[in-house]
Amino acid sequence: MNQSKAFHIIKLFTVIMGALHPGEYHELRDSKLGVFLKFKELNFAWASRLVHFMLCFKLDINKKYELWCLVGLEPARFSLIEFEHLTGLNCDYVENLENPRCEVTKEMIAFWQLLGGCIDDGSTTEQIIAACNRCLEWSQDDRMRLGYLAIFTGFIEGRKFSTVTRASLARLVMDLEEFENYPWERVAFKVLMDSLWNKDLTKSYTIDGFVQVIQVCVYYALPKFGAEYGHPVQNKPSPPLLAYNGGKRRRFFKDAIRRQVIPSKDK
Repeated sequence: MNQSKAFHIIKLFTVIMGALHPGEYHELRDSKLGVFLKFKELNFAWASRLVHFMLCFKLDINKKYELWCLVGLEPARFSLIEFEHLTGLNCDYVENLENPRCEVTKEMIAFWQLLGGCIDDGSTTEQIIAACNRCLEWSQDDRMRLGYLAIFTGFIEGRKFSTVTRASLARLVMDLEEFENYPWERVAFKVLMDSLWNKDLTKSYTIDGFVQVIQVCVYYALPKFGAEYGHPVQNKPSPPLLAYNGGKRRRFFKDAIRRQVIPSKDK
C-alpha cells in the first residue's frame, strides 16, 4: 500500500466520521463491518517493509489462495482460515460471490444520482469524499449507505482512490441488512490474494485490498516478534485484528523474522 493510498483512506474515514450523525456512526461501528472502523481508530502504523520481507520469504507453491512464508526453518500459512480468525468477518459460502443478483430500482438510481456516480459503476473514494460534503439533508438510510460504501471502497476492495468498485457488489448497499450480512470475508480475501498473485517484488508495486491484515498476521503468528515490534493493545481485544497498534521500526526486521520460531499448536 503506497503512501497516496494510505492518505486517501485516512481522509475518507475522517470525512465519514464528520458526515454521519453520532448515532449513525455508532450503529455502523457496532455492525458486522464495524471492525474496519475500530481498526481505523487504532491509527495502526503500517509497516510496508515488514510485509515486503514476508512476501520475499514466500514459498513457491501452486495455490493461488494460500500464502506460505518461510519463518526460520518452518513455513507459516496465510489462508482464508487465518483471514477469518483475524478479522471475525462473515465467511459463509454463497454462489456467485462476486456477481450477486441485484435488481436496479428507482430507489437505487436515485441514490447513485445523490452519490454523483453512474448506476453501471460502483463508487470511488473521490466520489464518497465529495458526497460527504453534501449529505446533511439525505435520509438516514442514504447516509448509512454512504458509510457502508466507504468501508467497501476503502478496505474491502482497497484500490486506488480514483478506481471504481464493482457495481455488482456495491449495489447490495440498497438493502442495508443484506449488505451488512454479506460474506465480505471471502470478497476481501479474494481481492487481496488476486492482487498478490505473481506479484513482481523486484519492482515498485501496490497491493489491492486489506493488506494490513498480513502485517497483523505476522504479529499473531510470531508472538515474541509481535510483542517487540507490534505494540500490542492491552487486554488483547477481539478479534485479533484489533490487538496491535503496528509499528514502523525498520531496522533488523528481516533478521528478527529469521530468528523466530513458530509456536507449536500442541502446546
